[in-house]
Amino acid sequence: MLSYVLRRILWMLPTLWIVVTVAFLLMRAAPGGPFDAERKLPPSIEKNVKAKYHYDEPLHRQYLRYMCGLVRLDLGPSLKLQGRSVNEIIAQALPYSLALGGLALGLALSLGILFGTIAAVHQNGLIDYAVMLVALAGISIPTFVIGPLLIVMCVFMLRLLPVAQWGGPAHLVMPVITLAAPFTAYIARLMRAGMLDVLNQPFIRAARAKGLGEAAVVYKHALKVAILPVVTFLGPASAQILTGSVVVEKIFNLPGLGRFFVNSAFNRDHTVALGVALLYCVMLLIFNLLVDIAYAYLDPRIRYG
Repeated sequence: MLSYVLRRILWMLPTLWIVVTVAFLLMRAAPGGPFDAERKLPPSIEKNVKAKYHYDEPLHRQYLRYMCGLVRLDLGPSLKLQGRSVNEIIAQALPYSLALGGLALGLALSLGILFGTIAAVHQNGLIDYAVMLVALAGISIPTFVIGPLLIVMCVFMLRLLPVAQWGGPAHLVMPVITLAAPFTAYIARLMRAGMLDVLNQPFIRAARAKGLGEAAVVYKHALKVAILPVVTFLGPASAQILTGSVVVEKIFNLPGLGRFFVNSAFNRDHTVALGVALLYCVMLLIFNLLVDIAYAYLDPRIRYG
């Protein structure tokens, strides 16, 4: 297993290089630039600004300069936020996105596994249909609809929760529910399908034949194998949910990475957009590696050479 993990880590390096190179070239090829504005700068000032950020150099020189900084873990300065580096922006915003995403991921896992298991045990019954109907609604209704609905119900109608911004635990209730809703629905559907498949396996029939109760059969024997489809889904989903949802952070005015990423895209702040994209890629690769490790732990039949 250790040799497999080391090989996967080594393969991450060329993958990251390809992602950085493609993203760098696409951002430079996009129309408009970071120094374009409604009010055009005088030529002398524009020349000085471009020289400050090395935008007066050929493209290959800019690329080499950026890659050299990346080797030192330096993502460069922001082109729009004066006096701030991309490292500082990510260090400031990432804890908020991680807190929001971690709570949403924990909620989605807990509820999704529970509801999916209950639906599978009561297959084709009223409980099964009710759980799958709610899951279908969670998948179908986008977060930009769920968020405002929660605000209307919990803030203006029931007056139970504060509306927005980052404060105490009460401020996180609606953003966490909004972000977790679609992931809970996906996990519940995957868990139901996995559990139905496992409950028909010979080792489950053998466990029942030994006289074990249904709860022991489901939670001690079937759950460990049935959860594998959920683990597969958690690879990309964890990176997506932990880097924060742009929509959710915008709706509830949260100071996470989503706000900076959107603003950098509109303002052509290449370094910030590229830094956030690179962070997402790193998290995606790490979580996929963790998924493979979890597979070997959950299913003894899986071995990596």
